Amino acid sequence: MAMSVGGDNTEKPLSDINTTPLVDVMLVLLIIFLIAVPVAIQTVKVKLPDVRFDPTTTKPENVSLSITSDPSGACKVYWGVTPVTQTELLDRAVAKLKTEIARQGGPNAAGLELPEAHIRGDVDTPWHCIGGAIFNMQQAGFARVGFISQPGVGAGA
Repeated sequence: MAMSVGGDNTEKPLSDINTTPLVDVMLVLLIIFLIAVPVAIQTVKVKLPDVRFDPTTTKPENVSLSITSDPSGACKVYWGVTPVTQTELLDRAVAKLKTEIARQGGPNAAGLELPEAHIRGDVDTPWHCIGGAIFNMQQAGFARVGFISQPGVGAGA
């Protein structure tokens, strides 16, 4: 081991950065990430459905709901074009379902086709407004609650 004690005044202090420790740390981190990333990104293999656009077939027994909100954030739900409260929505949905089941011959009728609820939600409507309508329709007994949306450019079967 060598050591310099004193010396002449022409020597300058070392100003070069010793990059060896930095390179060592970076190589160790690289090895850690090469091992850790495949472990962290493990997923269950599933086949996702293909996206396609199916035009909605409107049946007279289906329920069409429109949901908007005013600037203050209050939810506005429309059954067709009639404004309803959340309580009225639940009552009307239960009555609609009972009427449709009775029309088709009762709950044990062969080939019973329950009506669907189609929801059109404004883009600027808070999610809790739409979620509340979905919840009420499901509480009433509607098994199929779907969204009506504007297809994007290039959407097709």
